[in-house]
Amino acid sequence: MDLHLKYNSQLPTPNIQLSITGSKSETNRLLLLQALYPNLVIENSSNSDDSEVMLKAIQKHTTDSRQRTTDNGQQTTVIDIHHAGTAMRFLTAYFSIQEGKEVVLTGSSRMKERPIKILVEALQQLGAEISYEENHGFPPIRIKGKKITQNKVALPANVSSQYISALLLIAPKLENGLELTLEGEITSIPYIKMTLALLNEIGVETSFIENIINVNSLPIINSQLLTIESDWSSVSYWYSIIALSPIGTQVTLSSYKQNSLQGDIALVEIYKSFGVETEFNNNSITISKINYNIKNQKSLLFNLQSSPDIAQTIAVSCFGLGLGCHLTGLHTLKIKETDRLEALKIELIKLGANVSVTNDSLTLEPSEKINENISIKTYQDHRMAMSFAPLAIKTPIIIREAEVVSKSYPTFWNDLEKFGFQISK
Repeated sequence: MDLHLKYNSQLPTPNIQLSITGSKSETNRLLLLQALYPNLVIENSSNSDDSEVMLKAIQKHTTDSRQRTTDNGQQTTVIDIHHAGTAMRFLTAYFSIQEGKEVVLTGSSRMKERPIKILVEALQQLGAEISYEENHGFPPIRIKGKKITQNKVALPANVSSQYISALLLIAPKLENGLELTLEGEITSIPYIKMTLALLNEIGVETSFIENIINVNSLPIINSQLLTIESDWSSVSYWYSIIALSPIGTQVTLSSYKQNSLQGDIALVEIYKSFGVETEFNNNSITISKINYNIKNQKSLLFNLQSSPDIAQTIAVSCFGLGLGCHLTGLHTLKIKETDRLEALKIELIKLGANVSVTNDSLTLEPSEKINENISIKTYQDHRMAMSFAPLAIKTPIIIREAEVVSKSYPTFWNDLEKFGFQISK
């Protein structure tokens, strides 16, 4: 489904209230913990495709799962997690400790190109039994669940935090807990801290000293209810919309915390550079455009090592405002749903931008030109669709395969219409 987006600037300045679904990052972590500790109850779960896939996979009845019999007569559950990278990493760890159960984890053609070797080797060091079904180092993988008693493992510190979190989440169910050593400079620390904070919240003792993380064993927990904060990655597109809007435009969104566990709360400080202010009110935030005199900055510099998921949004915001930017710390973007750096470069150039990328950075030159009615290819990547959509405030734009937003923000297009975007197929 391709959508044509435009915005009527003659409409009254909008001031609306929206509810954003629970954080996908928190939801997927808590879904795994709930599988390990069934007396854990969670509220405000994400309604994203990724979280739905995660839940169904844990329940062993995803839409595409089926049973097949191995040569030795044992039945194997085949689980297709489609494009859900978090589910692939977390479930690899989860199924490795499900004693006596065998699964094959597979996914989309793109998922089969996304590396899993580092996590598999770490689990194998601990004693897990995992093998590759097709290409070495990549899904699909066969996992034969077993009891794991080893408790020490090391990982390169600059890998995706999802590898690290996958190990940490199963650690309290290991007989001897886990001591994880991170070798080198650590990236995505907020996501690691989120995982540890959620473990602490359910009663697991942890420590994170220098490059060593310890997680104690905890066989059972007390019954408890946890409410998930709304998703900060999803609100990034509203920061971009407000940044591109006239002074006085604002939107109120819930439910958000000032002491959020999510790394993308960095938006609050980053978007001050775009004239956007954030006000916290109980469980909601109001973001407002208060200053339009930002052109004298010409070029902005942001290190997004701790929050790479908002890089696309920031790059498009800069382009829409005629600003340049240099974004660093983006090495993990090359192995996402698509190579996000190359995808950004291609689509921004179509719009008239002068942009270059390396393996871990993006540089955009200041430019006043925006080509009209450009068709943006999304590469089956939800964040490509949503990060480019705010440009419709400046010029009509076409978003191809717009349904991909369901991966993390299923109501995105409906919410844009509430704000005043005119959207047609």
